[in-house]
Amino acid sequence: MNLEKKLSSSTNILFKRPKVTGAVISLLLITLILYIANQRYQMVKDDQRLEMNRVLNVVRYNVDQSLKNSYTAALTLGLTISGDGVPNNFDVVAAQLINSNPNLQAVELLPNGVIKYIYPLKGNEGALNVDIFKLSKEIRMDAIKAIEHRKMYFAGPMKLKQGGVGIVGRMPLFFNDKFWGFSAVVIKLDTFLKDAGIREVANNRYAFQLSKLNPTNGTEELFLPKIKTTPDAVQESVTFSDGNWKLYMMSIPTYKPYMKIILPTIFAVFLAALSGFLVSLVFKRPAELQELVHEQASMLLENELKFKTIFDQAAIGIMEVDSNTGALLHVNSRLCKILGYSAEELESKRFPALTHPDDIDNDLNYFERMKTGEISEFELLRRYIHKDGSVVWANLMITPLWLPGAKPTSHITILEDVTAKIEAERIAVEYRQRLESLINTIDGIVWEANPFTFEFAFISEKSKDILGYTSEEWLSSPTFWVDHIHPDDREYRLHYCYSFADKLEQHDFEYRMIAKDGSIVWLRDIVNVVIAEEKVIMLRGIMIDITKNKQAEKDLNHSFDLVNEQNKRLLNFSYIVSHNLRSHTSNIQSISTLIESASSNEERNEMVALLKTVSNSLNETLLNLNKVVNIQTNINVIVEPLALREYINRTLDVLHDQIVLKKAQIINKVGEEVLVSYNPAYLESILLNFIFNAIRYCHPERLPLIELSCEQNGQVVLKIKDNGIGMDLEKHGSELFGMYKTFNGNADSRGVGLFISKNQIDAMGGKVTVESEFGTGTTFTIYFK
Repeated sequence: MNLEKKLSSSTNILFKRPKVTGAVISLLLITLILYIANQRYQMVKDDQRLEMNRVLNVVRYNVDQSLKNSYTAALTLGLTISGDGVPNNFDVVAAQLINSNPNLQAVELLPNGVIKYIYPLKGNEGALNVDIFKLSKEIRMDAIKAIEHRKMYFAGPMKLKQGGVGIVGRMPLFFNDKFWGFSAVVIKLDTFLKDAGIREVANNRYAFQLSKLNPTNGTEELFLPKIKTTPDAVQESVTFSDGNWKLYMMSIPTYKPYMKIILPTIFAVFLAALSGFLVSLVFKRPAELQELVHEQASMLLENELKFKTIFDQAAIGIMEVDSNTGALLHVNSRLCKILGYSAEELESKRFPALTHPDDIDNDLNYFERMKTGEISEFELLRRYIHKDGSVVWANLMITPLWLPGAKPTSHITILEDVTAKIEAERIAVEYRQRLESLINTIDGIVWEANPFTFEFAFISEKSKDILGYTSEEWLSSPTFWVDHIHPDDREYRLHYCYSFADKLEQHDFEYRMIAKDGSIVWLRDIVNVVIAEEKVIMLRGIMIDITKNKQAEKDLNHSFDLVNEQNKRLLNFSYIVSHNLRSHTSNIQSISTLIESASSNEERNEMVALLKTVSNSLNETLLNLNKVVNIQTNINVIVEPLALREYINRTLDVLHDQIVLKKAQIINKVGEEVLVSYNPAYLESILLNFIFNAIRYCHPERLPLIELSCEQNGQVVLKIKDNGIGMDLEKHGSELFGMYKTFNGNADSRGVGLFISKNQIDAMGGKVTVESEFGTGTTFTIYFK
């Protein structure tokens, strides 16, 4: 009884103070919402931190690649030093290094730490003869550190003697385990930052800072402008051991990640306040509830309007879905934008129809578990099909709208578009894969060989990656290199190398080699001549794989030729169409006007007959133009080896009646061994047009004489010579091969045959020329490709 009284008393208190009860519930809900919002904010910050890590990884990769290129340059420069410690061809090698590495300001050789060799000298005179061991304590310590560890070390950023701020990479060189000096490269700080990608990545969201520990006092020195940040700014950093640098990346105040959660938080706070208000109404007395029912109805309508406004303007895609049929009941504008459909189109679809086919089964599995009560809600990364057919990646969140244990009715589905994020992650993966590939990729094969016998004394293991041969296999035979040069390049390249055998010149050439697996590898061989006492004693060089560049160059040239040829044909055809169709359409228009103004049926019938004649002429023109289109659009026609004399004889058989009628004499001097790679139909058409024209346009005062001859000087050239009426080339030469161009006054001339033949010859990659004298005869020369 006491318990029942206490419960009754508590219930009475709740009913007596409904506003306080509602306020307490609202406060509890708001507290919970703010806690969730804070967690969401932390997740946004974590996402920002992950994004910064990905950017830093890209920057670190770019810096590492720049340092590796500098290392290769310093190593190549060190190879110019002969056994007596004197550099050979320093300026030539240094110039090539500067040309191939534009990020380098200068390269140097420092015997015993003194800058004695520098390229380019212009602009860097201030650094010449500087002893780095007599400079500041920091520079001395960096140099000593490089010597002690016997590895290349990058000092700076520092003020350079030649002016400006830069980074100096020094590689200690040892000969016979004795320190000789340094091989050094100089990089401008601005160039270094640009190559690292910092200038491109930094925007209104992030800022960078580069620092280094001072080796003398241990303080951290900053080299970029000071960054203004807020206390809650996200900061990440990465360290580069080669230069003891540290790169900081920080978010700047203009980037506010909390903006992503403001709208959902406001929406949730509004719902909490609304819940408290509704609770206060529930705990009011029944009589008051009845009196306020109309007022509450209007308030509910107002709240529903506010809810709809927030629903439609949310920054994420939201939809209400029928849990039993999958039909979309309500969708917001953001969802329409994500999937590319209008609201009406979406509400006529079912949710599974929008899901990527590979994700449907897994989605249904989770949904069935939610319907059975095994899980209360779920969140997944899924793909959806955009209206244009593209794939949209989204975070899927589904929450049921039925009570636990009740029959499923509908559920809320939220889609957050993360396509850009997925793409960024894919790019990051590609960068990592590329980095791993570059680590395992060798820039070139370093070698040394006898300058007269070309017997190799040294070959680096890089040959195994490029050609498949180990250094042991390469050195096992004194003629290994010669034996594995491509047969088509061997004689020419050996002659080229022998011509440089006793010259004091560096040379650079390209050739093909047969790899171990039988494939063909294009190499660029940069050869440095080692000289002692003005005599060539050794060749030293680097072989670089340029196979892909050669193939790309070949493909590009082929594509360019095809496009250029097609453009020429289309331009020529456009001129033809505009010229030949304009006259027909103008005639039809004029006749139509005359028909309308005809005063009698007889006159009208006469105009109609004339219109039919023009129409027939237009139809013939279109048929001819169609033939031209078929020729000009058929770039890759089928070709095969054809016996030219055989096709000439076929043509003469076709024209037998004309030959007999005109009493023409045909002299065929083309040999039976002459073959041309041609399209059969094109060859028949070309021979028929030219031989028929030679018979048709014969001189009225003499019998036709037609002579066919052939020349083969690397290209088959056919000449068709006649003694016909000829033509004035100065007057008609520019229009000879034009469509509908006639020059002899014959009623049966159409001006189509030569035009089509010329297009067919051009389409096969050949050309045709003409020599003619009026009253004497004409010679057509056809060049087969």
